[in-house]
This record gives sequence, structure tokens and C-alpha cells, in this order.
Amino acid sequence: MLYPELFKQLESVRWDMEKDIPWASFDPAQLSDEQAATIKMNAITEWAALPATEMFLRDNRGDSDFSAFMSIWFFEEQKHSLVLMEYLRRFRPDLVPTEEELHAVRFEFDPAPALETLMLHFCGEIRLNHWYRRASDWHTEPVIKAIYTKLSQDEARHGGAYLKYMKRAIGKFGIEAKSAFAKVGVLMASARRTAQALHPTNLHVNKALFPRDTIQSRLPNPEWLEHWLDRQINFDAVWETKVVERILHNLSLLMERSFTTVQELNKYRKELSKDLAAAPEASPGAV
Repeated sequence: MLYPELFKQLESVRWDMEKDIPWASFDPAQLSDEQAATIKMNAITEWAALPATEMFLRDNRGDSDFSAFMSIWFFEEQKHSLVLMEYLRRFRPDLVPTEEELHAVRFEFDPAPALETLMLHFCGEIRLNHWYRRASDWHTEPVIKAIYTKLSQDEARHGGAYLKYMKRAIGKFGIEAKSAFAKVGVLMASARRTAQALHPTNLHVNKALFPRDTIQSRLPNPEWLEHWLDRQINFDAVWETKVVERILHNLSLLMERSFTTVQELNKYRKELSKDLAAAPEASPGAV
């Protein structure tokens, strides 16, 4: 089982919201209304770890190890929402999300293949790590800059934990796991070809609720994410390339094959699809 060791590793570096956030360093002159509004949107987005956890537990009933790990991931992700709300409570109480605004992003996700969902969230952690690094750079107020640095480091660690479960899945399911990871990897590393940001909170997850079936569509300002990325933290082609490189690097290690471009990964995906079609049927019920 991976959960016991991951618990030790993540607990050893876990930050304390009272002791490790430099609240006393707050500089009101360095926080604009525009910046404060983005913090509210981000706090609500992070609250979406709640329906994501419900999804993971539902779709991984056969895997108690991974489900136990969700206790760590859920705690730390909800803590992200909480620390952003605490920042607003202290310094911009007029912008603290209401319970109704938080509850709006809690809805049921359609069932999805466990392996593909695992890869999707692995890529999401890589992307969030980079988004939050840029957010820390963009903000000028010292306390929120420190908070975003903490959040970015957590997301990187979560990505590392997901990678361990992906490696385990390849050991269990072989080519089927590789195929699922390559398929989603091609999608998530091709963000420059899409009109929207490729992250789990911006993907359609409940057909019956379309078009309000993404986390972002249920925010008070559904257009916030793209504006934040393009106009505020300036997540440009240089930073998008960093995300793609990290996805390809980790998949290269995982698959024991070098991928320097999305095209190379896509070629490998097609090879796996052919091999999978020729192999006996197998249906993994969990990661």
C-alpha cells in the first residue's frame, strides 16, 4: 500500500495556517480590488475538491489504498480554500464567499474511467503548481504571495503522489494503464490548441447539467479563469510550455520511453491503441 508512506511524507512537510503564514506582514497598500476579487474566485474553485473527492471515492470503491489517500488530498485541498477565505476574512471580509456560492460548485460528476481520471488530475496538479507560481509573482501583497507559494508546493507534492499511483497502475494493468495515461496526456499537453484552459475544473463532467456542468461555469463570475490566466497572471506560451515539458518528462519516466513533443506521445498512444485492440479484454475497476 502507498497510503501509509504518503501519509508520513506529506505530514512531515505540512504547513500550519496560523504559524506558517506571515499574517502580520500584511500591507493593505499592496492589495488592489482586482487582486482581492481573484482570491475569492480561487477560494471557490478550490472548494471543488469536495465533489472531486466524492467522485474519486465512488469510482474507486475497489481500491481502499487510493481511497484512503483521498483523506490526505481532500484535507489539503480544502485547506487551500480555507486559507484563501481566511485571508479575505481578515483583510477583505466583504469578499468572503457565501455558503451558497461554495455549495454551487458541489454537484455530481458523471462516472468516468478511473485510470483516465487519475491521469487527468495528475496533469491538473502540474498545471496548478505553475498557475500558482505565476499568481504569487503577479500579486504584490506579501501575505497572499506567501500563501500562493505554499499552495503551489502542495500541488507539486500531490502530483508526485498521483504519479506513484500511476506507476502502481501500470504494474497492475500494463498496457491498458499506459494507453489511458497516454490518451489523457495528449489532451492535457495540447492546451494551446484549445479555446479554454485545460484543467479538471474547466472540463464538462455532467451531461445532464450542460452548460452549467463545469466548476468554472458555476462561479459567480464564470469568465474569471480565462481572464485571470490571460490578463492578470499572464500565463503565456512560455509558461504553458513549462507545463507541457513537465507532463512529457514524467510520462517519459513512467513509460520508460522518451517524449520530447506531444506528437511523439501521440504516436506512442496510437501504438498502444493497436496493441490494446489486439490484446485480451481487461477492465480495471480501480487504479
